[in-house]
Amino acid sequence: MGLWILEPKALEHVPGTSNYFDDPDRPQVADGSAAAGLKCDTSGPVRIILVPQPSDDPNDPLVVLQNWPLWKRDTILFILALVSIFATSCGSILSTNTITLSLYFELPFTKVAALTGYFLLGTGVVVAFCVPSARIWGKRHLFLLGTVIIVFSSVWAGATGKHYGSMVWARFFQGIGCAPFEILVNAAVGDLYFVHERGKRMALANLAVFGGAFFTPVVVGKITHTLGWEWSFYFVSIFSGICLPLVFFYVPETAFNRAAYLNTDLASTDAIRLYQSEETAAEKNGAGSVVDDPELQFTGADTKVKSFRENLMPINGRVSDENFWKLVFRPFPLFAHPAVFWACLTQSTMIGWTVFIGIIIAAVFLGPPLFWDEVQTGYAYAGAFIGAILGFVFAGVFADWSAKYMTRKNNGVYEPEFRIILVIPQLIFGCTGLYLFAVTASNLEDYSWMLPIFAFGLQVAGMIMGTVSASLYIVDAHRGITIEAFTCTIMFKNFFAFGITGSGYDWLVKGGVFRVFVWAASIQILICLLSIPMYLLGKRNRSFFHRHDILKMCKLR
Repeated sequence: MGLWILEPKALEHVPGTSNYFDDPDRPQVADGSAAAGLKCDTSGPVRIILVPQPSDDPNDPLVVLQNWPLWKRDTILFILALVSIFATSCGSILSTNTITLSLYFELPFTKVAALTGYFLLGTGVVVAFCVPSARIWGKRHLFLLGTVIIVFSSVWAGATGKHYGSMVWARFFQGIGCAPFEILVNAAVGDLYFVHERGKRMALANLAVFGGAFFTPVVVGKITHTLGWEWSFYFVSIFSGICLPLVFFYVPETAFNRAAYLNTDLASTDAIRLYQSEETAAEKNGAGSVVDDPELQFTGADTKVKSFRENLMPINGRVSDENFWKLVFRPFPLFAHPAVFWACLTQSTMIGWTVFIGIIIAAVFLGPPLFWDEVQTGYAYAGAFIGAILGFVFAGVFADWSAKYMTRKNNGVYEPEFRIILVIPQLIFGCTGLYLFAVTASNLEDYSWMLPIFAFGLQVAGMIMGTVSASLYIVDAHRGITIEAFTCTIMFKNFFAFGITGSGYDWLVKGGVFRVFVWAASIQILICLLSIPMYLLGKRNRSFFHRHDILKMCKLR
């Protein structure tokens, strides 16, 4: 029992537990024997084992010598991040316009708030099909399709006139178009980079996906006030349309069907040893050594580099032999997995409260006693944007520092449960923000308008830290079900937020801002406290589900 994490009795070694400096998620400094048969990056002052190991196929994105240099991979990521900003901006694009649209459509505020919910519903519905499609046919066709859908659905939304039903469907399709970017951009980082190259690139991807959504209302308020609400959608369509040829010509397929033993961040020690023995055999047979070559000599590979025309194809063959429908249904049994359900609650509720504040903030500030216009209400989102930035910075620093500190205290043994510690700042900042918003937003006659904006920023910072905590824990503790677990969290988050957008304003009318957000903060405290049994029993849970595979029992693996 190290640092109060209860030890299981059934397994001697539990997957996820490791010596911290042997953890394949981190750069491995090669010391001779450790690097035997493994390709290394020798460009820096120390040799770093490449994780995962590149193949001999010149079409592998990790083959950097010929057609996948770092600048090209960075260009691909930059384009995807740029489109992600425009795609995810659709989620919060109505936050400052709810009152304006309520008057325009001559409909209750709840109906207009639900338009955000339909966007989330579109993403939640399509995610169950998006991930399997990406696993089997790659990501390029989904990035292209998503960009096209964002372009036409944004024009559609701006041109609906007073037809509310048409706007509902436009928002639903915007959610479908956004799904590939919300779900797959982070996975593309894994396709394009070795582990030791991913850190700042993953931060850029997450900032694009999350940060853009918080900055959008600041801009939309000014656009609505100057040009009309329709132009907020038209601008999304215009800029997404400009990005479409960039995606078509400069974002090739990033998915690659790499042999299992090359995935040294996923493979067992025995598989790595198998790889080393195969490389040694290749050398004896005269194929040549690839050890220590950061840019990969092609040892016996006879695969041709794909032509420019082939790279332009939306789908260029299968990258997996898995069954599509098995992949579609695979996430659903995992809702019964304690770690996955904990991750769903930890991420989704705080994201739900963020959406809740977003749909009612216009009503809070546009009404008495402030009577702000759309521009001023849009600027209120500056607090949320700053909170998101600070949340990412704090989470990035604290997550690794706390893991290293606790590993040292645990005699050098790393446990994934150390990632759960990041829920503590979520509890402090996120719940404080919710309580402070309840007190100040309910009585703007006695409190400065800056306080609820500051509270919104605290809540968003807490949301970011909880999201990072749950994501890191799933990746480290249950690597074999990571994609399915993330699918579960996205579906849970979107359906939860959809429910809030449909009912939230009615709650406020009946209970008032103070009472509703005090309840929200109190519920969030209870959810954060669930992290205690997850921390204490997490290792036993890992042991149990390693021996009792839910997916195998359901015949989905």
